[in-house]
Amino acid sequence: MLTNKTLGRIFINLFVIPLALQASEPESADHGYGSNDEAGAYAQVNGMRMYYETYGEGEPLILIHGNGQNIAGLHYQIAHFAKTYRVVVADSRGHGKSDLNTGHLTYVQMSEDWNALMEHLRITEAHVFGWSDGGILGLMLAINHPDKVGKLAVMGANLRPDPTAIYDWTAPIMEEMSQAVDSMIAAGDESDNWPLLRQHLDLLMTQPDIPVEDLHRIKAPVLLINGDKDIIRNDHQLEMFDNIPNAHLAILPGQTHWAPVSDPDGFNALVEKFFAEPFLRPQSRVILNQSVSGG
Repeated sequence: MLTNKTLGRIFINLFVIPLALQASEPESADHGYGSNDEAGAYAQVNGMRMYYETYGEGEPLILIHGNGQNIAGLHYQIAHFAKTYRVVVADSRGHGKSDLNTGHLTYVQMSEDWNALMEHLRITEAHVFGWSDGGILGLMLAINHPDKVGKLAVMGANLRPDPTAIYDWTAPIMEEMSQAVDSMIAAGDESDNWPLLRQHLDLLMTQPDIPVEDLHRIKAPVLLINGDKDIIRNDHQLEMFDNIPNAHLAILPGQTHWAPVSDPDGFNALVEKFFAEPFLRPQSRVILNQSVSGG
């Protein structure tokens, strides 16, 4: 069992930016993302202070980070999209500089925090990109507040935490980490914020619980993205694709759950094209029929 005092950092390495990818990443401090006094501010939403930063000008684009991450984890996306959009990026509840103010984190609560932040900033509609947990929050925004999401791009999100959605090799890793965190809490160890890590793990292990039928309520065009060797099963992405009225599906060759940092140029170009061009969903059957009929 993992019981050493570096467990918290191991958690960050595994589920935020794995060690194999960290060497190729520039220091986020070079950009100041996540700790920029000029771009940053706090909003009082849903009983807590939510820290956010704003970059660029133009049509609003919301960027939502993943589990255990913060604003800095999206530095490639901020730098790219701030050239053409008004980028709003924030630390979700219990992450980064945003308050926790709950004993039980839920995606429902966190998605409503984002909705409240949009209202605070008087954003009536925005494009949204969410990565991992951020993708789950984006889906929930589009389900529960369909008029507020223009287009939605989602990387590596799931509707539920069971083996039909997530590869089964993750379960032993999560269980070992869960037991180790619990042992740290029981021992009164203060080398890291174990109760907060416990809540982050609970998000991954017990949530979300989004009925497939809820996807039918999404009005926005959606781009579902997955690495071909992701944490989320490719057939789960196909399940979502088949149930979202206006969706595209992109399985990225040679990529993992961390495609936004392992191939930022290719990843950002894909998302940018989706946001910038009119949404079309051509049907092969229709095109073939037109060819046969001479249309």
